Amino acid sequence: MWYVSTRGMAPRVDFEGALFSGYAPDGGLFMPEELPQLGIETLRQWSSLSYPSLVKELCTLFIGPELIPRDVLNDLIDQAFHRFRHREVVHLSRLRNGLNVLELWHGVTYAFKDLALGCTAQFLQYFLEKKEKHVTVVVGTSGDTGSAAIESVQGAKNVDIIVLLPQGHCTKIQELQMTTVLRENVHVFGVEGNSDELDEPIKAVFADVAFVKKHNLMSLNSINWSRVLVQMAHHFFAYFQCAPSLDTHPLPPVEVVVPTGAAGNLAAGCLAQKMGLPIRLVVAVNCNDIIHRTVQRGDFSLFKAVKLTLASAMDIQVPYNMERIFWLLSGSDSQGTRALMEQFERTQSTSLPEELHDKGRQESAQMAFEQELCPENCGPRGGCVTALWGAATRGGG
Repeated sequence: MWYVSTRGMAPRVDFEGALFSGYAPDGGLFMPEELPQLGIETLRQWSSLSYPSLVKELCTLFIGPELIPRDVLNDLIDQAFHRFRHREVVHLSRLRNGLNVLELWHGVTYAFKDLALGCTAQFLQYFLEKKEKHVTVVVGTSGDTGSAAIESVQGAKNVDIIVLLPQGHCTKIQELQMTTVLRENVHVFGVEGNSDELDEPIKAVFADVAFVKKHNLMSLNSINWSRVLVQMAHHFFAYFQCAPSLDTHPLPPVEVVVPTGAAGNLAAGCLAQKMGLPIRLVVAVNCNDIIHRTVQRGDFSLFKAVKLTLASAMDIQVPYNMERIFWLLSGSDSQGTRALMEQFERTQSTSLPEELHDKGRQESAQMAFEQELCPENCGPRGGCVTALWGAATRGGG
């Protein structure tokens, strides 16, 4: 399996190369050169698997035994989940009228990011130990990424982690999760600005290829492909738990509601769709609603400032994984994706080409809004949804 940049100007890499990268050298994000297509029989076979087993099957497709042998891969994934509080790792709670909640919060830090970061850290340490290398991880956070990333690598001898914590923009619990870890390889810095503003210097650092190589830098934000890969399992597991039957043709659809900030989990859902999973994605955003405006009006542009809400991990105006979604929707059009994203980076505002916008409205999701969690009036664009970092699902039909 090879990975290419969404902007088409960087050499292709294998999974190990994508794992150890932040942004691609051309500023893009790595994506699989080709997506495996899953037939009905494969989906039926997978439908009885546990969540960890689904992660193993998906990772096997995208990593390959020449990089990590299957038995080793299985052990790494089991190790990643061994501290989860629920025996199923991920549990589906069934509510009324076909509504379900996929509980993704049973990890150590109570964030859904414990799932993907736990696996990613295991893959990372496997390669580092094999090659006797050391890396420094650089992470910007809106709250939950920082604590989950620290948890995944704290105490590792071959990894140092630097977390940039935006002061006043995270919950007290998240700040304490990050600032009370007394490990020599963990370095947390309080900085001014919000998480979007943190991304700018981080991206500038990773654009300096010589500097990154000299200091062995990498990122564990959801720009890292490995995180998106593991998150695909959320959607497969939700589908198999909720689909009324897999004996019909075509398979019944299931609606999956995804609270999103940087759109990593949304990108994972779009990839699962492209692989043949019959889900319909509904995106839940708060009043920092750039994804809503993008899908509804083709308006991919920033407001003057991020609006603070109780869902701080969703207080993001630059959902960088939308670049992956644009690339997917455009049929892997790297030139068009590069032009779109470079225009956005120059002016902080761009309009989607009509063809891409139409494709997005056909294949993307509705936007869901609630106002109860917003500490201020967010106006006609709507307010905030609950940041459970679980996926609400509704059975087929």
